[in-house]
Amino acid sequence: MASTNILNPNPPEFERFLYAYVGEDRRGSAVTVLSALARLNLDPWAEAAELAALGREGAATRFGLLLARVRDVPALGQDHGPVGRDLTRLLPEGAARPGSTGAAAKIGFPISSGAFWAILAAFLVLAQIMFGGSSGMGE
Repeated sequence: MASTNILNPNPPEFERFLYAYVGEDRRGSAVTVLSALARLNLDPWAEAAELAALGREGAATRFGLLLARVRDVPALGQDHGPVGRDLTRLLPEGAARPGSTGAAAKIGFPISSGAFWAILAAFLVLAQIMFGGSSGMGE
């Protein structure tokens, strides 16, 4: 049985990349790849998996373009291409896309959260019917 980390269900192979330092924002806060992607309203782990699946050149190009959209980190200015190229070297080789049968897809729960809640609701309704009794019938 594969162990899942409920407290951190995200694939650990992307942590080196996602926690890498990108630069400092205008307020003096450190910006990591994770926070830069979050500032762009992207899911950092999904984006890291997509980048890893593109290969080195494709990932460097795409990530450089994403970094160009992060406007509040002055150091990225004209250097977004080289920074993106350097940081994509931290991505694991041959990582799978989300939803595939690769290593990244094997981490997590075997059913979706929607299916889980539907099964739980059905169970609670059945429990109510079985143990709740019938109000006012047969009295």
